[in-house]
Amino acid sequence: MGSNMTERQVKILEAIVEQYAEIAVPVGSVTLAKLFGVSSATIRSEMVQLEEMGLITQPHTSAGRVPTDRGYRFYVNQLGDLRDTEQPQLPDRSTRAIDARVATQGDRTDRAIRSAVDSLAEVTRNLGLATIGDQLYMSGIGNLFSQPEFLTNPGNVQQIAKLLDNLEPWLREVAPNEPLNVFIGAENPIGKSSQASLIISRFESPYSDRSYIGVLGPTRQDYARVMRLVRHTGAMLEEVL
Repeated sequence: MGSNMTERQVKILEAIVEQYAEIAVPVGSVTLAKLFGVSSATIRSEMVQLEEMGLITQPHTSAGRVPTDRGYRFYVNQLGDLRDTEQPQLPDRSTRAIDARVATQGDRTDRAIRSAVDSLAEVTRNLGLATIGDQLYMSGIGNLFSQPEFLTNPGNVQQIAKLLDNLEPWLREVAPNEPLNVFIGAENPIGKSSQASLIISRFESPYSDRSYIGVLGPTRQDYARVMRLVRHTGAMLEEVL
């Protein structure tokens, strides 16, 4: 998938992902036509192509398009390719806020991990989570359920509850091994139709060399920023602990 995409189609998909993350409203051809300096008709025919590739879809109540799980996966993979060539990121306000809160708790492992999760939930507006020993600590459930995709769809909320109930045993069993693991929508182990993305980092703590910290949020997400913050927090906890 994606190998036969034109440069412009890639850019249009990226624009749809990023616009939708920001405004939570399906993205229309008029908005994109302005952005790309081409006609709405041109954008519409590109959208048809992207839809045929299964990368975007049209919600039945709207003229605009939203990314599918496959579209998000393509986008996240593109980010990964870019990240390998990128300069290291300078610390921004969010990473500094996380560092400052965790640094004051460095002498208490459980507190350090908790404050890292609390900060991560706050700066990403997602549900933050981490394994502390054999338990799953969560913070910011309100953030998650105040997102529009969960407010309007109780079915998604039930799927997420199921995912959270099973997350801790699943992490123990599967033990995702990358410094950064991203599970989008249907890629999640449970709650496949929840429209949620799980972004977690493995780190070594005094409890286990397979401790995890991360966030669960809507698939509609500022992936570049959230992935960077999760990865940063995992790496920082390893240093502090």
